[in-house]
Amino acid sequence: MKNPSTADLSIFLSIAQHLNFSRAAVDLGLTPSALSHSLRALENRLGVRLFNRTTRSVALTEAGERLYARLKPAFRDIDDALEDLNHFRDKPSGNLRITAGRQACELVLLPIAGAFLQAYPDIRLEVVESDALLDIVAAGFDAGVRFGNRLEADMVSLPIGPTLRSVVVASPAFLERHVAPQKPEDLHALPCIRHRFPSGALYRWEFERGGIVQEIEVNGPLTLGDVSLMIGPALQGLGLAYVFEDMAREHLASGRLVQVLADWCPYYPGLHLYYPSRRHVPAPLKAFIDFARNAREGKTG
Repeated sequence: MKNPSTADLSIFLSIAQHLNFSRAAVDLGLTPSALSHSLRALENRLGVRLFNRTTRSVALTEAGERLYARLKPAFRDIDDALEDLNHFRDKPSGNLRITAGRQACELVLLPIAGAFLQAYPDIRLEVVESDALLDIVAAGFDAGVRFGNRLEADMVSLPIGPTLRSVVVASPAFLERHVAPQKPEDLHALPCIRHRFPSGALYRWEFERGGIVQEIEVNGPLTLGDVSLMIGPALQGLGLAYVFEDMAREHLASGRLVQVLADWCPYYPGLHLYYPSRRHVPAPLKAFIDFARNAREGKTG
């Protein structure tokens, strides 16, 4: 039996990681039919089935799971060895994949990204917007951006943005029709614009004053999956909105929105760049870490 090539094994690894032929094909720059043909050829060469495939799902067989467990760290070592060569370049090159929620993208990540890519023209940055709590290693990301109080223990994190504050806002017209809340519990009787996470859970509005912490489950006529979409309905007087202060700052200054419960609105640790603590840090990611740190300290040009 002729041993499979590195390319054949790379195809197997990509399919095993994604468990989806279309996504693996995009990852490798191949068509799904070419990928399927290559996998069949590999299985025939090895004499074992590596995947159970139906029209709805792809799953590793026992043999496939064992091969994946052995090959994954070996290929990671190869990637790390090749990545070490980046340290001999004047400037690092390669691909960098980061996942972040929409608010993180708008508030912190994309403002940094433009200047970073100008400083490192040989790095190709891919930002994938997702509010889901992803396993960045399993999903093939080098790093992610998330609030500092929501990070797993095995992650290294770096603050890349300022402390953030949430505010409760409403239009003047809304407050003419409704009595402004004086304490968080008053929200139960008022129409609010709710936020649903990708997991399906509804966000409970968080408040804190004098060491007293409250989480309020609000009700209202509109539920959205993106916090940044709440400003428009709030301006229309549809309900109270719980948003980041930076998102509402312009409208608060103009009087188009009014803040309520100001003494109850908490500050957050801010957004952090995070990455696995047990992995070699690729040169593009190290360059981004250093750049983000310097940008936060005001040291970039």
